[in-house]
Amino acid sequence: MLKDFADLSTPLLADACVRTGAPLRTAPPGIAAVVPGHRIAGPALPVRHYGSVDVFLEAYGRARPGDVLVIDNGGRDDEACIGDLAVLEAGHAGVAGIAVWGLHRDTPELAEIGLPVFSYGTHPAGPVRLDDPEPDAAAGARFGPHLVTGRDIVFGDADGVLFAEASHVEELLDTARHIMRTEREQARLIRAGRSLRSQTAFEDYLVLREADPSYTFRRHLRSLGGAIEE
Repeated sequence: MLKDFADLSTPLLADACVRTGAPLRTAPPGIAAVVPGHRIAGPALPVRHYGSVDVFLEAYGRARPGDVLVIDNGGRDDEACIGDLAVLEAGHAGVAGIAVWGLHRDTPELAEIGLPVFSYGTHPAGPVRLDDPEPDAAAGARFGPHLVTGRDIVFGDADGVLFAEASHVEELLDTARHIMRTEREQARLIRAGRSLRSQTAFEDYLVLREADPSYTFRRHLRSLGGAIEE
């Protein structure tokens, strides 16, 4: 899956969601790779954390090569729920990357291990709690407002993390590539001296909007085959 995402980005996929009408499900802002430049793409392996590493070890037992471990730690900022040993074991199990709704620790060791890990930051202390699992724990992992299940694909890069239903992914990737080609051509023309306003017939848009206030720039771009907004 990572090779299919290699020439794309999460912004392009987000625009593709808008273009195709697929649900736009992104991780809350602030998530980043422990090692800048790392990327993730693969089927979601969701797990909810309740204070003990055993939930990760159990998840690794059902991992398929290329899966991305998606950890629901409720966005907590008072503990790090994953560190070097859990990440090493993830790689041993064939997991291709990790996305954490929460924090990590052992940052130098994670950088040395090299497995892509996306989280909201660091904290030196691990969990000191041990909570009871929720009745619906097997349903999937929450990540901000979204429920991520085994039917989802996870994508992550320098701009964030995005979740998409596997049934939508082929169309999203194709649409994202179309948007990318359009935007690259627009960028080439700007560098060659043709302004974006000229390319998008912006003066015409202003006239049309004056006549019809419901006429949006997005609608205008679609009529021209442009990109920019989606």
